[in-house]
Amino acid sequence: MNSLNSICLYCGANSGDSPRFGDAARDFGVTLAKRGITMVYGGGSIGLMGIAADACLASGGKVIGVITQYLMDREVGHRGLTQMHVVETMHQRKALMTELGDGFITLPGGFGTLDELFDSLTLLQLNQHTKPIGLLNVAGFYDSLVAFLAHARDTRFLREVHYNALHVDATTDALIDRMAHAEVPHIDKWLPKLTP
Repeated sequence: MNSLNSICLYCGANSGDSPRFGDAARDFGVTLAKRGITMVYGGGSIGLMGIAADACLASGGKVIGVITQYLMDREVGHRGLTQMHVVETMHQRKALMTELGDGFITLPGGFGTLDELFDSLTLLQLNQHTKPIGLLNVAGFYDSLVAFLAHARDTRFLREVHYNALHVDATTDALIDRMAHAEVPHIDKWLPKLTP
């Protein structure tokens, strides 16, 4: 069983075109607080990031932000977090978020969100961490992405073990439970297959 004392959230700095996205972010924050799980995220005060952070804090939870000085200077940083780390580069930001989280969950978002998700998956594939990764598929937002990953698996650009390492669900509670009991792939189990 994976110990999930903290979960790193990846999500949009926008709120999307449906209240369902904001509702899911709010539920995410409340759920983490109720379960005693610290939320780690990109430190923003806007979009789904801000909604999730505010909900977690309002429910008595702990929230740790990691943001670049560039974004902090533009006043998009949250001013009421339990703890805020200000770093210089986006690479440092991702590295510290990876270090602080016991697992990763992605809500709807754009380029930055997808970059963070795939960075975590790539690091897992290369055994740079052994933490579970989840995708919260709100209102079918990620249906086409999941279908693409299945296509990458079927065309042998993605191994089955790594395809299965991304846990997908529509509710936060179910996703956390799945991640807590997931077996995380280890490089020793598949790397020898690369050699003839």
